[in-house]
Amino acid sequence: MAIYEDALAQLQARQRLRRLALPAGADFTSNDYLGLATCSRLRAAVADALARGTGIGAGGSRLLRGNTAEHEALEAAAAEFFGSESALYFGGGYVANFAVLSTLPQTDDLVVLDELAHASANEGARMGRAQRAKARHNDLQSFDEQIVAWRARGGRGRPWIVVESLYSMDGDYAPLRDFMDLADRHDGVLYADEAHATGVYGPDGRGLVAQFEGRSNVLTLHTCSKALGSAGALVAGPQTLVRFLVNRCRPFIFATAPSPLMAVAASEALRIMRDEPERRMQLEALVEFTRTEMRARGIDARVDSQIVPFIVGADASAMQLATALQARGFDVRGIRPPTVPEGTARLRISLTLNVDRATVAALLNALTELLAALSSERTSR
Repeated sequence: MAIYEDALAQLQARQRLRRLALPAGADFTSNDYLGLATCSRLRAAVADALARGTGIGAGGSRLLRGNTAEHEALEAAAAEFFGSESALYFGGGYVANFAVLSTLPQTDDLVVLDELAHASANEGARMGRAQRAKARHNDLQSFDEQIVAWRARGGRGRPWIVVESLYSMDGDYAPLRDFMDLADRHDGVLYADEAHATGVYGPDGRGLVAQFEGRSNVLTLHTCSKALGSAGALVAGPQTLVRFLVNRCRPFIFATAPSPLMAVAASEALRIMRDEPERRMQLEALVEFTRTEMRARGIDARVDSQIVPFIVGADASAMQLATALQARGFDVRGIRPPTVPEGTARLRISLTLNVDRATVAALLNALTELLAALSSERTSR
């Protein structure tokens, strides 16, 4: 066991040892953006399904006895909602990303990933058959250069352009129109992870790629575990690609199916998206309030979306600040490398309908006070 103890000790010395912590205080950490995880409609939908005799577990893989009417109903509803030919339900966003990029790009293809793409996308591409390359964040020219260089080396397949529509740690958006044009120009595929946009942006919360859904060279990932308040993930795209996943995707074929109850909850969440647009409007107003209040206090942070990164820099300083905010009743977590680039340890402030404006203002007051105290401490040294 010594090798593991040594590795953990090294992480501790670098202020990078991870620990599990229960939720405590006002929620500025979760991805439950619309407050659906505990909403009455999702609770009622699951309770009704249980009363009808819906199983808690699927009992097997989808290709054996684990396929249920609830799974198929969700997939049909998702395809109609997002505007795609077909959809496939996975147990989670990580496995879905991994599954797509380890299965669909073929030997002659090239996968070009944004340098800030999620770990699951990177792992999937690494395990797949295609060549892979990284491009600078949101830099269209960098993506184009990677594709042109690959073609010059004899690349014969299709390039896969892999981006997040809304980045989970920086809260900024991909220039999707430009990336769509790039995919068209190079006979490529745009694969967009909509995890943090689904339910929050686009018509009825369909996501930022909604304008391109249904095209033959567009594939999207929509997680159900964030704004949709349930669990699992949906891959939406051309029917042929979905059928290929069913036949060739090992993480789908050999995995026990997700709980039918979560499929019921996700289906209800899609109905809520259409029935309760006020949730999205309330979140948008909360984001604008936060932006205004941060500027008024002189807090240097970009507020482009419901994900607000406050860059601290040093790992220890970020964790110290997070701990101090937690002690004051605000559940804010520090994010360190390798999740984010070196030297950019941060507080990731997540805005959700689980807090109100008064709570946001209280958080910002506490942050202002703590920053002033830290600045004074450094000056006195």
